[in-house]
Amino acid sequence: MLDLLQQGFGAVFSIHIMLLMCIGVAVGIVFGAVPGLSATMAVALCLPLTFTMGPHAGLSLLVALFIGATSGGLISAILLKIPGTPSSIATVFDGGPMMEKGEGVKALGVGIVFSFLGTIFSIIALMFLAPQLAKFALRFGPQEYFSIAVFSLTLIATLSAGSMVKGLFAGALGFAVSTVGIAPVEAIRRFTFDFAELNGGFAMLTVMIGMFAVAEIIKVAERGRQPTAKKAEPISMKNIKGFGFSMREFREQIPNATRSGLIGLGVGILPGIGAGTSNLLAYIISKKRAKDPDSYGKGNMGGVVASETANNAGIGGAMLPLMTLGIPGDTVTAILLGGFLIHGIQPGPLLFITQGPLVYTIFAALLVSTVLMLFMEFYGLRIFIKLLDIPKHILLPIILVLCVVGAFGLSSRLFDVWSILVFGVLGYAFVKAGIPPAPFIIGFILGPMAETNLRRGLMMSDGNFTTFLTNPISATFLGLAVAFVIWQLISAIRPKKSVINQIIRT
Repeated sequence: MLDLLQQGFGAVFSIHIMLLMCIGVAVGIVFGAVPGLSATMAVALCLPLTFTMGPHAGLSLLVALFIGATSGGLISAILLKIPGTPSSIATVFDGGPMMEKGEGVKALGVGIVFSFLGTIFSIIALMFLAPQLAKFALRFGPQEYFSIAVFSLTLIATLSAGSMVKGLFAGALGFAVSTVGIAPVEAIRRFTFDFAELNGGFAMLTVMIGMFAVAEIIKVAERGRQPTAKKAEPISMKNIKGFGFSMREFREQIPNATRSGLIGLGVGILPGIGAGTSNLLAYIISKKRAKDPDSYGKGNMGGVVASETANNAGIGGAMLPLMTLGIPGDTVTAILLGGFLIHGIQPGPLLFITQGPLVYTIFAALLVSTVLMLFMEFYGLRIFIKLLDIPKHILLPIILVLCVVGAFGLSSRLFDVWSILVFGVLGYAFVKAGIPPAPFIIGFILGPMAETNLRRGLMMSDGNFTTFLTNPISATFLGLAVAFVIWQLISAIRPKKSVINQIIRT
């Protein structure tokens, strides 16, 4: 492990990759800080740029974007009281009031430091847990992979904010879209309607860019110009020592940060749930456990600590199922999966055997990017504040052009350009209908995995489906999938004042 990690740091500290990571973290912070942009959009837009890079450089750039954008949301959450990303929603609750009380620098310092600590904690956990889980996953056969795919899709659909029916519909639609093209087992055409372009199905990259980037552009463009939008207030860093808070305050927040880090890591591991849930869950639990819960929402630094530690701890959690099972933990890691695939690398348990140096290069890139994020956010704060004032009517056309260029660069086909526009309209329709896009994406990604392993399992058992129920691991995941659906149905009929319900309502 140490030898591989040393090789990983050796690769990361090359001038080429180090420069890419610096750019990635900076661009990620901008996408996280500007309301309306997101980590998903940042990674989706930059994914085509990695075509001409090696896997070490390309994946290092993508994880740097991931880390920068996840943490960058705290800047607008505190200065504008507008979360830059869904993972910073709970940061607004106390970060905004701290800014109003004249403690803006302290709030930013707390957010930056505990974002750093949460990310480091999750990466260390990833480094120790991933190889062990990969060894265990080597025993998995078609039955286990099929049941895990079904469980993952059911989990995100049933826990989708708003309506379970809408979540299940989105997941089923994503699954259906993934079947377009030539079937993986029989090699027959499905839903191609005699269009040769559809024989290979829809490229993952076009679906991602369309559903997230283009749909977001349409949504923001619909609002038109907003000249009365909030402006980031200037902050003074004179007479500020360190990050704006004392060592005593830091020590008092260690239990809160530890608990929130574990919550973020645990929730991040669950496929499709993401940091948008973990930061709210950590905030609610932190408030319940606090000595002065009434001060939450009025400028208590504990709220910022809980939110920022949890949402950044979700980074390592989301990477864990991606790297060990090939199942993305959230929408950003779903795009990272595309980053692996375009370089001919299939994430999963064999990744740690066949691509050991690459795995530890990714670990090293995560660690170095986290350190870069700490320094860039603090010392480059004034620059990022200025970027918050860039008019959307200037920024969004540039992003749309990048979307089109990225789609066309995939295979030099206009079909891919039209595809991102179609999926952009579909994503916008999802927004207007209140349908979450994440189940659609997870369904699109896990559809081929579920179908292929279902067919393989049935072929191995001569068409006997009971082997999926007699296999202990497979039966456990299928049972959990059914249990989640039943639990949500009961919750819908008999709503209770629980932490989960508070999160879903929020």
